[in-house]
Amino acid sequence: MPRALTIQRTLVTPPERDRFHQKLQRKQQYYASVNCRFWAFEEAGLPGAFLEFCEAPDPQTLARAHANAPEPMLDPKRVYREVELK
Repeated sequence: MPRALTIQRTLVTPPERDRFHQKLQRKQQYYASVNCRFWAFEEAGLPGAFLEFCEAPDPQTLARAHANAPEPMLDPKRVYREVELK
C-alpha cells in the first residue's frame, strides 16, 4: 500500500527561530509516537522559510495523527499518496 504525506510551509522570523526549532522537535517526537515520520527543511536561499513533511504508512494513520496532534496542521486534509513507479 502506498504511503501518505502532508506538507506545510511555515515562515519564521529571526526572533521566533529558537522557539520554532523546539516546536519542530516536539512535533517529531509526537509523530514518531504515532507511527509517522516527520521532517523539516529550510530553504537554502531564504532563511526562515520551512517545509514540514509528515508521512504515514496509510492515509488513515496520518489522519488520526493529525487529528490528535498537540499542534494542529494548517491543512491536514490535503494528503498526498505515493505514486508507485514501475
